[in-house]
Amino acid sequence: MTPYIASCTAFEGLRRIASGALPDVALAVRAVFERGEQAPVLIFDDVTSRPVEFDLRGTPEEIVARLASQESGEASAQAADATEDDAAPRGRGRPKLGVVAREVTLLPRHWDWLNGQPGGASVALRKLVDAARSASEDKDRKRAAQEAVYRFTTALAGNLPGYEDATRALYADDRPRFEDIVSAWPADVRDHTLRLAAHAFVTLA
Repeated sequence: MTPYIASCTAFEGLRRIASGALPDVALAVRAVFERGEQAPVLIFDDVTSRPVEFDLRGTPEEIVARLASQESGEASAQAADATEDDAAPRGRGRPKLGVVAREVTLLPRHWDWLNGQPGGASVALRKLVDAARSASEDKDRKRAAQEAVYRFTTALAGNLPGYEDATRALYADDRPRFEDIVSAWPADVRDHTLRLAAHAFVTLA
């Protein structure tokens, strides 16, 4: 299933064509193709920098309708997947709202510790999971931002001066060095790269 894409950005060579909602970008890309593009056209998801493809056949109205139908289908599929994931055999008793029963395999010493916690094993497990999720959020966001920057720069800036040094600075967490190199790139590529990198240099606790 294709993940939902909220917005994207299209480039013709190193020049940004359009950025925003998919229908707007699709029609801008269509206009470039109709006049005869001067350089390769690439479209990127604004969050992940994964490539985006459009079906540009038909009239502008047909293109917009097709994208709307596609987005609606993806949203419905994701809702269906979530429903399936939450489905689980019910045990005895009345289930609490929003609680899903699943099987967890632990060693006896783990169960002994959990059962001794205030509220019992279930409450303790929920607290542990919530704490782990909270602790990893910044790290996950930083890693995702680094990957997005890497995908975009590899696709569009691979031949620009300092690309390899910028990549090393990105993963070395050297923001001043990274921004110094990127600042010399063409304006549209520079600005998009820096926007993607907003969360790539977050200091982790």
